[in-house]
Amino acid sequence: MQHQIATRQEWLAARRALLEKEKQLTRLHDEVSAARLALPWVKVEKDYVFGTVEGPKSLADLFEGRSQLIVQHFMFGPDWEAGCVGCSFGADHADAAYQHLKHHDVTYVAIARAPIEKLEAYRRRMGWHFNFASSHRNDFNYDFHVSFPKEDLERGKVFYNFSEIDGKDAYDELPGASAFYKDADGTVYHTYSQYARGGEEVLGAYMLLDIAPLGRNETGPSPMMSWVKRHDEYPREQQTAS
Repeated sequence: MQHQIATRQEWLAARRALLEKEKQLTRLHDEVSAARLALPWVKVEKDYVFGTVEGPKSLADLFEGRSQLIVQHFMFGPDWEAGCVGCSFGADHADAAYQHLKHHDVTYVAIARAPIEKLEAYRRRMGWHFNFASSHRNDFNYDFHVSFPKEDLERGKVFYNFSEIDGKDAYDELPGASAFYKDADGTVYHTYSQYARGGEEVLGAYMLLDIAPLGRNETGPSPMMSWVKRHDEYPREQQTAS
């Protein structure tokens, strides 16, 4: 790879110019975070019942006694044999943070349409500590626009990321995350959702790659899928020992 080679003083000047842009991005990030917290909330009226390893649970039950809940809309269809690679990549990061989240009044759960037996087997395989819940027998995934009925896909239009998109660009399952708050009286409110690349900044591996010399260095029509694998599927010869 050809790259400009500079003196230390030239590098310092270029780095200071970049630092100003980084500061602008940080300030904008703070503004967006404040606007996110200021979003209105919507009361969840529907009674969803999820399959869990402990038996049927309502959405309120998934909070596990805490007031806040983050749901990963995990791509794992009823007939799939394993979870989505990209969703698993995200779950690795969430699992690393989970011990901190749950001590800050936040529960994290992954919800997918596969039966709970498949989800639990996959969770154990991956070694994750957060719980899965199955929406196999309710409309949760459809209501939050991460799963799509066959007729919508055939119609050529589906609602995803807050707008209609071409059905040819969609699958029957797509990723996302949603946040909920539970009042002391048990009322649950939907506070936030994000889709597509909205969850990228929680992917710590990407943030580290962004400061590596070659950046993300991704190729192909589906860049992430050109290199990311489930963490137990990387070839051993690529796992260089220190």
